Amino acid sequence: MLDNIPFLPYLLSAFIGIGLAAASGFRVFLPMFAVSLSSYLHWIPMNEHFEWLAGLPALIITGIATVVEILAYYIPFVDHLLDTISVPMATVAGSILFASQFADLGTFPQWALALIAGGGTAVTISSGFAGLRAASTATTGGLGNSVVGTTETAGAGIMAFLAIAAPVIAAVFAIAMIIAVIFFGRKAWRKLRKRKNVINHL
Repeated sequence: MLDNIPFLPYLLSAFIGIGLAAASGFRVFLPMFAVSLSSYLHWIPMNEHFEWLAGLPALIITGIATVVEILAYYIPFVDHLLDTISVPMATVAGSILFASQFADLGTFPQWALALIAGGGTAVTISSGFAGLRAASTATTGGLGNSVVGTTETAGAGIMAFLAIAAPVIAAVFAIAMIIAVIFFGRKAWRKLRKRKNVINHL
């Protein structure tokens, strides 16, 4: 029955790509490690153009990078430094992981779609949590950052697992998070502008 659905493979690839890109918005290296481990153990197929992700060197490097990244977010000041580079890094990681699912489209459509859908998803979620961390720092003096960091790590792990095991659910969650980040981000921006205007008129 499912075989009769037009473009089903591309739809599934899009769902997987969006889920992985969303996971990259939480943590850059954890979803790459998840994909590398899954493909290395032959749990998921890997396109020949991205076979380097399935190799042992990539598995070791992404594994070490994942551990370092997770631990670094619990170190004061280091987490702020990571926030400044997390958005562009998440954009790159999200684009790569999304592109890995569309290697049959051709180079230009593949990377154009990856930058728009994959990179856009990753940068939106990454920016949202960077803003949340900044708000946490301002209101709790940085004491709440560990809670935000733990939430981000859990979100990355859950989204990476869902993208591989249940891509439709992962895509739905990713879209819901993007909408939430945009909605609450705009709301917070309006409040910030009003506060600045009040201060300027004093």
